[in-house]
Amino acid sequence: MGILEKIAEIEREISRTQKNKATEYHLGLLKAKLAKYRAQLLEPSKSAGAKGEGFDVMKSGDARVALIGFPSVGKSTFLSLMTSTASEAASYEFTTLTCIPGVIEYKGANIQLLDLPGIIEGAAQGKGRGRQVIAVARTADVVIMMLDATKGDVQRELLEKELESVGIRLNRTKPNIYFKPKKGGGLSYNSTVPLTHCSEKLVQLILHEYKIFNAEVLFREDSTPDEFIDVIVGNRVYMPCLYVYNKVDQISIEEVDRLARRAHSVVVSCGMKLNLDYLLERLWEYLALICIYTKKRGERPDFNDAIIMRRGASVEHVCHRIHRTLASQFKYALVWGTSTKYSPQRVGLTHIMEHEDVIQIVKK
Repeated sequence: MGILEKIAEIEREISRTQKNKATEYHLGLLKAKLAKYRAQLLEPSKSAGAKGEGFDVMKSGDARVALIGFPSVGKSTFLSLMTSTASEAASYEFTTLTCIPGVIEYKGANIQLLDLPGIIEGAAQGKGRGRQVIAVARTADVVIMMLDATKGDVQRELLEKELESVGIRLNRTKPNIYFKPKKGGGLSYNSTVPLTHCSEKLVQLILHEYKIFNAEVLFREDSTPDEFIDVIVGNRVYMPCLYVYNKVDQISIEEVDRLARRAHSVVVSCGMKLNLDYLLERLWEYLALICIYTKKRGERPDFNDAIIMRRGASVEHVCHRIHRTLASQFKYALVWGTSTKYSPQRVGLTHIMEHEDVIQIVKK
């Protein structure tokens, strides 16, 4: 029996089993087996086939955004509108066959946008270059999921299921579980909160499935068995996702209103160029980027050339971005902006910068 058949068999078993107190151990074990087989499926085969054309694109710019969606939902049209790159767009499916990069210039930042080929159902098992598409999506900072507004919620559910099965968790944070395998001493199990989904016996069964008999486990939140399996496997990617409903000019205004009110969703029309500026605003928010301006002594700040950093960056990060030796020669910095109590404030290396702050660095 191949891996795909085993996965299908376990999925059928899970759907047949009633969810109640008596079956939770059985379900937990099945889920652990399922995660194990899926991990095997993602491993590249040992026998290297003929070298094909490279699929991934070199990372460039300040952030990377992947466009994922079914064929013919408007990904290539969106790329051509947002960037100066022309991606071939036509009214038939699978117009795009490889990964096409473009660059969005917004608020002084260069955001790399990747137009990936359409995903079909069963992509996680390797159908229609699905594995390569999903592997590129794992390296992105944000996923934009392009959906056809005329097709309802079917596409969204299918895509979420495909990404879920290859270890991409959308708009979720990493479970707050401390897990450390040990050389001996058995299982040490603790929790700082009352647990409703996991028990010590279930945790032990799941760990035995992965042939782990000695470990330290500490639950700091009420997590499900699925989240615990994610922590054991350890190769899960947690990333923000923006659901973009395209072709809203073809549906009723009530339906547009319903879609726009959903969490993490934006409605656009690439054909009529509607609402694209709001989409860029939301994308900037999800990327968590900030602009920082530099200033020389006795001169006005340079507002044309911003340093793009991640939210939560400190003065030390800014020093490293300007020059790697600057942090060792650093004496103090003067900062103007929203991160200070008064302007200018004299700060040290640990001061956290905010969007559109101005900084002047004084060396020893």
